[in-house]
Amino acid sequence: MKYKNSHIRPRPRTAARAVPRPGEGKRGPEGHLGYLVRQANVAVRAAMEKALAGVDVTPPQFAVLTMIAAYPGASGADLARLTFLTPQTINVIVRNLEKAGAIAKSAHAVHGRILQLAPTPRGLALLKRCRARVDVLEARLARLAGRKEERAVRRWLSAVAEALGNA
Repeated sequence: MKYKNSHIRPRPRTAARAVPRPGEGKRGPEGHLGYLVRQANVAVRAAMEKALAGVDVTPPQFAVLTMIAAYPGASGADLARLTFLTPQTINVIVRNLEKAGAIAKSAHAVHGRILQLAPTPRGLALLKRCRARVDVLEARLARLAGRKEERAVRRWLSAVAEALGNA
């Protein structure tokens, strides 16, 4: 039995173009700026997850604990803005950090419904262990550029956030 168009042979497959590695093609210096920023963010996040795995802390938990230590008394809403996480995610992280004894809650002196957060000694010790691991990663990042270039990158990233933060 012959099928319609059975005489047509498929074209031989040519070697599929390989997806370029980071740093090559559109994933390199000639790529779109927004894509390159996203690619770098994903790479740093993955490296941070790996670095923090040994202390059983996720990058979002690390970010929240870092901001609570930097800004004691911050509220959940403050933390959501500071860490780019949803209020729901902040609630889960804060609950888990509190359960672990890493942070303490207290009612705001004027607005009693607002809970202010502060690190506990246990939380500061945990943050110190996390920071030591993340510092190794940040040193790797810094070695990719000289001091002057690193300062320029920091200024540029801050300017991007400032200029596009409300976009």
